[in-house]
Amino acid sequence: MTAPKVAIIYYSSTGTVHSLAQEYAAGAEGAGAEVRVRRVAELAPPEAIASNPAWQAHSDAVRDEPVATAEAVLWADAVVFGTPTRFGNVASQLKQFLDTLGGQWAQGLLADKVYSGFVSTATAHGGRESTLLALYNTVHHFGGILVTPGYTDPVQFATGTPYGPSHADGQGTIPISDETKASARYAGSRIANVTRDLVNGRAA
Repeated sequence: MTAPKVAIIYYSSTGTVHSLAQEYAAGAEGAGAEVRVRRVAELAPPEAIASNPAWQAHSDAVRDEPVATAEAVLWADAVVFGTPTRFGNVASQLKQFLDTLGGQWAQGLLADKVYSGFVSTATAHGGRESTLLALYNTVHHFGGILVTPGYTDPVQFATGTPYGPSHADGQGTIPISDETKASARYAGSRIANVTRDLVNGRAA
């Protein structure tokens, strides 16, 4: 059977979404997927980044990690997007990346792939669900196949996030819980397994 190819494309300012991306990747790899993790380019000016020590520290830590390109999306059978929430919506850095995919969309190259997402917010009711729902509007325009964790595993009842793994970090004061890490790993394995079935079904 062909191993599914999963691209995890994310934006993270202070590192929370980056950590979720690593957990998601571990789950997908554990289920046999070939995974590429890519951060989107930072748009904020250096002085804005420097004003927040956690933002500056994370920016320095990932400076040499690969940046997302359209090629990563085209390579993948499944594409997972990670973002912090910004006023209940997708962060501008990730949105800007999505907006660069117009040429690939026009050629029909983004359709029939599997898509999903994960998110971090400052507060428990600060837009976790609305951000993922807003992100998924783009998936519908792509003609993608949306695969969320739903309540297909008991861990989802512990985290309460059927739309995708999510974390409320309390302005950086709350670490990612074991349940949320497990949710991200489960979502990664689910993406890998569903995508494998689709890819090999098409090849049959």
